[in-house]
Amino acid sequence: MKLKYILSILAALMLTGCGAKKVTNNVSITVEVNTTSATAAVSTVSTAQKTTKAAVTTTTAKAEPPADLLLNGKETVEVYEDIKLKDFITDKNVDLKDGEVLLNTDDTGVFEVEIPYIYKGNEFSKKLQYSVIDSTPPTVLNAGWDTAHKVGKDFDLNDYVGFADNFDKKPVLTFEGDIDPDAVGSYPLTATATDCSGNATTWDITINVVDQVPAAVDNNPRVNYGDFIARYDGDNVRFGIDVSAWQTNVDYNAVRDAGCSFVIMRIGYYYSAITMDDYFRQNIENATAAGLDVGVYIYTTDNTEEGAREHARWIVEQLGGRKLDFPVAFDWEEFGNFQKYGMSIKNLNDIYAAFADELEKNGYSAMLYSSRNFLNNFWSEKTKASHPVWLAHFVDETNYEGEYAIWQASAYGRIPGIAGDVDMDIQYLDKAIN
Repeated sequence: MKLKYILSILAALMLTGCGAKKVTNNVSITVEVNTTSATAAVSTVSTAQKTTKAAVTTTTAKAEPPADLLLNGKETVEVYEDIKLKDFITDKNVDLKDGEVLLNTDDTGVFEVEIPYIYKGNEFSKKLQYSVIDSTPPTVLNAGWDTAHKVGKDFDLNDYVGFADNFDKKPVLTFEGDIDPDAVGSYPLTATATDCSGNATTWDITINVVDQVPAAVDNNPRVNYGDFIARYDGDNVRFGIDVSAWQTNVDYNAVRDAGCSFVIMRIGYYYSAITMDDYFRQNIENATAAGLDVGVYIYTTDNTEEGAREHARWIVEQLGGRKLDFPVAFDWEEFGNFQKYGMSIKNLNDIYAAFADELEKNGYSAMLYSSRNFLNNFWSEKTKASHPVWLAHFVDETNYEGEYAIWQASAYGRIPGIAGDVDMDIQYLDKAIN
């Protein structure tokens, strides 16, 4: 009986290769067995005494998820919504492995997400389905600020209004009412912008068909720069201007002596190609020589992320390593007929993010320039929080409630050293700018 026992052990050793056999989801251990009494019985096979190591595999029960698992999520979420798994889950009786992970909401449709969770120290997962929907109607950016249409000209309502959708790049504009573009008169219309999800926004507009479109009337009062400083002077503020080729030759020593501390100048603009401002080189050299802090901005109509990155690389190349005192400002203002650019609201926010990212790769930072209206109705909270904001709001006291580091308070300033109007700015020194 002893010999039979020893031979069965030897057979087992040959089958297992003298090691622990791997069994999926089981625990493998090796036990050293001292077979002193068995050694003599195998002396006919080998005269050398030795200790035999036998591989002994033990199996533990496979961990199982809870039989009463409760892990449910929301049936629907909004497209582009920033929602974490912990907020997506509505009911649970287990712990999430990482509730901070964002749910994918980049498109509409039905999606599946695998939710890892912990139960009794073990990790499991459950797949859940959810629908991403778009329930947000288009936003009206321009309800019809200029409604004079020249008689005899082809009529397209898109020329007089602007709107955008959070998701759809090409919402459809329709209107109800009658208009005869060949007959002078006033024509009340009801306009509707409808996105691809069926969400619609409706507003009223009157189109005035006229013999001659009247020229714009400028009744804005001009503001002396000294009075501007006196009105807003206080702790943690300083005053500046922003300029472009429209100001032509600037005497920056006179500007400095008038109480100006900084100048933000246009480096270039883009319509169909990036073009340097005719006075940029002169402006940056002369302003720096006068001891003024300097920054730059670019005016653009581009509608692609790669285009925005190209803008950033072009700016870096033109600066040639020059240090700036402000982030590079991004100025996109074509909201009057925004729908003609084939973008959603999300697209332009992403374009600005691409511009900022490319600048940062090259050692510079970005700043968003925009008016109060579009800061409230177009730029996302995430975008506004990502970089400093340069607010444009031409009023005596702004009621913009968001954060901003610079306020462009007037476009009708008058300052020694510049012939004509200039934009006037206030920087708040307690607000981070870089």
